[in-house]
Amino acid sequence: MKTAYLVLDIGTGNVRAALVTPEGEILNVARADIKYYRDELFPDAIYFKPSELIEELKGLTQAVLSPDVEVKAVTSTSQREGIVLVNKEGKATWGLPNIDHRGREWENSFGDKTEVYLTSGRYPTSLFSVYKCIGMRERRGEEWKNTQFFLSISDWAIWELSGKAVYEDSQASETLLYDVAEGNWSSTMLQKFGIAKEVLPELAKSGSVLGEILPTIAQKWNLPSTAVCVVGGGDTQMAIKSTVPSNGDVILVSGTTTPVVKLEDHYLTDEEQRTWTSRDIEAGRFVFEANAGVTGLNLQRLKEVFYPNESYEVMQRELEETDPGYCFASLGSLVAYEKTPITTGGFVFPVPVSHELKRSHFVWASLVDIAFSIVENYKVLAACSSHTSGYLWACGGGLQSEVLRQLIADISGLEVRIRKGYQQATVIGSALLCNEALGINGGGSKGSYEVAKPMKDRTAHYEKWLEVRNSFRKA
Repeated sequence: MKTAYLVLDIGTGNVRAALVTPEGEILNVARADIKYYRDELFPDAIYFKPSELIEELKGLTQAVLSPDVEVKAVTSTSQREGIVLVNKEGKATWGLPNIDHRGREWENSFGDKTEVYLTSGRYPTSLFSVYKCIGMRERRGEEWKNTQFFLSISDWAIWELSGKAVYEDSQASETLLYDVAEGNWSSTMLQKFGIAKEVLPELAKSGSVLGEILPTIAQKWNLPSTAVCVVGGGDTQMAIKSTVPSNGDVILVSGTTTPVVKLEDHYLTDEEQRTWTSRDIEAGRFVFEANAGVTGLNLQRLKEVFYPNESYEVMQRELEETDPGYCFASLGSLVAYEKTPITTGGFVFPVPVSHELKRSHFVWASLVDIAFSIVENYKVLAACSSHTSGYLWACGGGLQSEVLRQLIADISGLEVRIRKGYQQATVIGSALLCNEALGINGGGSKGSYEVAKPMKDRTAHYEKWLEVRNSFRKA
């Protein structure tokens, strides 16, 4: 009988249950969309119902289980800024995802933002968890008063299985209530935002074993009662782990968005406050980050439009036969040094529309936009903290296009390296974490990877891309 780990992966758009062996072989994956609701008390508030999502997780788990596989451990990873509120009766009541901005009205209500940046490692906006709490406190006061504690989404999932409430450090980094340098809840930030320490659970290290699954849960989910619950972490950090990196490495984590991160052995910030700094799931390591914004999602949607029934291999073939300088785009990607986001976008090509314009031109233009945005964010990190290794690690489903990997290599002048299983990076990282928690060797290889090496000068493309990007900023 095979042994495996159950990984619960709760993203922004969908949720997955995956069964993966200690060697990193993914046996089965089941996924479903997350159902969101609008909270009409706020201009931009979205929530999910924890009771619905936990039932979805149970169903997905039952779908991936197999009678010839024994589950040894369960862990969870999730979108980083989302939280779940648990009331004084011990019931999870409100699920507030990263895309919930119910705290936006109060963004400028708490004085000096530099103090928050230096402590929390990120410039305060309604993206981060404390503002979701503030929105609840200000406009749903009774629900907030009845809140016993709140958890990150990944920590909530493990609480449902183990009955133990803890807050993992990489997830705590996203709350604005955590001192990233010290690795503790910040009394200064709690006071600043008016949050009682009692609503914050005890901190726990990623990879900590909380004990066996609750017997009632094991029975309902068809899991062995001997399976243990392992504290997980943020999805970006879990994906990073799959690359088996070292301190000083830069990793591109390409999913819906693309975090560009550099691993550090000490806490650092950017004088211009353009970056984020978080705790990694590896003890004593920090994640220094700039984010290229919506990237992989753009590519996915364009593939659905132009290549709905074709594989990535078909798209790749057509891209190789396409002139990359015929069509350019600006599609909402972000660059850390830009003060404001570009709120309009589109494609630019010669008119009137020529017979030469093909579907692959639109995908090429999207790839160019993604690649240049990623590299521009990399330059911000490298300017703050020098990077001399000559390569970039890359992972995530957004990097399935070989053309994109080659573009990034050409533009950056650095090798782009991917390991086996890079498309399911969070699941592979979770397997490595469970191995460490259980004292098992396997699943990670420092010697096996594919490489895209720099081949072409893309200066002319860069100048045209920048021109197109600036034209949409002025629009």
